[in-house]
Amino acid sequence: MNREGLIRALRRYTRKNDLFFEVDKKKGNGSHYIVRVGTKWTTVQYDLNPGRIERILKHLEVDPAAI
Repeated sequence: MNREGLIRALRRYTRKNDLFFEVDKKKGNGSHYIVRVGTKWTTVQYDLNPGRIERILKHLEVDPAAI
């Protein structure tokens, strides 16, 4: 899954669970985005591998099975 695919999946998840969602492309450094889900936020890099995706979801307290 690439970054855009992860962001689309998180957007669907937040709509379904009635949570706040925001992607800030300006505050991230270089090719990094800041993603907010509910009250949690994390940095999402351009290059993603399964381990990074797992850590991102853990920071956002999102169940990987729900994505």
